[in-house]
Amino acid sequence: MRHRRVADLMTPAAVSVQRGTSFKEIARLLDEYGITAVPVVDDGKPVGVVSEADLLRRHTPDERSNGTGASTAEGLMSSPAVVARPEWSAVEAARVMEERGIKRLPVVDGSGYLIGVVSRSDLLRVFLRRDRSIQQEILEDVLTRTLNLSPSALTVEVVDGRVTLSGTVERKSLVPITVRLCESVDGVIDVIDRLGFEHDDT
Repeated sequence: MRHRRVADLMTPAAVSVQRGTSFKEIARLLDEYGITAVPVVDDGKPVGVVSEADLLRRHTPDERSNGTGASTAEGLMSSPAVVARPEWSAVEAARVMEERGIKRLPVVDGSGYLIGVVSRSDLLRVFLRRDRSIQQEILEDVLTRTLNLSPSALTVEVVDGRVTLSGTVERKSLVPITVRLCESVDGVIDVIDRLGFEHDDT
């Protein structure tokens, strides 16, 4: 089984800005590209991120009157940048986004250089896989290659990402293993277990 990684889902050659990029230019880029945040880079490496929330928060009337309103990316950005690695799974990236309350992650290579950006909508594509693709992966990768089972012995039905397994396996201990492996397939939302067994080896 091959889980899609951040490298497979990210937008390469992402839009980025420099420390000195102006407030107005950042706002224009967010609008032009339909994005909610942009990485701030220094010598190709992310040093922070400016989001729509940063623009709104830093340019409130109160902050301007106190002289704290920032006019460049360096003053506006949230720093340090929370980044993702290309080898991360979609689940790892989603967990970081959830924990940090952010919608986009700059993706960096082993040397820390920006190579792309992954967003929540990119990660959601994992769960938009066609049912037929999910079914085929379960039959070929899970049942045949991994568990060495005969696909004809089991029936795999997939509807809107929900998998129903029915049929008979040789040993009872194989049932939870089969279910768990199916749950780990990209795009699977739920697994309904209707499997029987020939021998109770538990």
